Amino acid sequence: MQRTPADGAPRQFIREKKVYFHHCDPAGVVFFAQYLVFMNEIVQEWFEAGLTVDYPELLLERRIGMPTARVECDFLAPSALGDTLRFTLSVQRTGESSCHLLLVGTGPDPSDVRVRIKAILVCASLDSHRPVPLPDDLRTALQDWPATGLST
Repeated sequence: MQRTPADGAPRQFIREKKVYFHHCDPAGVVFFAQYLVFMNEIVQEWFEAGLTVDYPELLLERRIGMPTARVECDFLAPSALGDTLRFTLSVQRTGESSCHLLLVGTGPDPSDVRVRIKAILVCASLDSHRPVPLPDDLRTALQDWPATGLST
């Protein structure tokens, strides 16, 4: 789901993820590293459904990756087996070769924030492993996702 509020606020990409047994630690709550797996899945879904950029083609044929160069997570409340988490992705800033994202995961109640993830993706050549400018089609697609400029 993509949402653009009528008041012109930035777009949000929303995905729900169910917590399965393999996501949990022995305490029965989501193991913290699994939130990064959720993030990676949601980013790929956003590329394909939100940006309409063929992610496998970007990597395998064009040899361009979008690795996570920095990630910052705030774990605010536990999530347990059987919970359904609602993740909202928004663009914080777009640079020459980077994209700053904010993902917020909540429980069924939107005010029940479980995790807040800030991530910086850097466009890189998979051959040289060096940053490269965002390709024109990706930059054009990102124009439909105006940056919030927020730091929360």
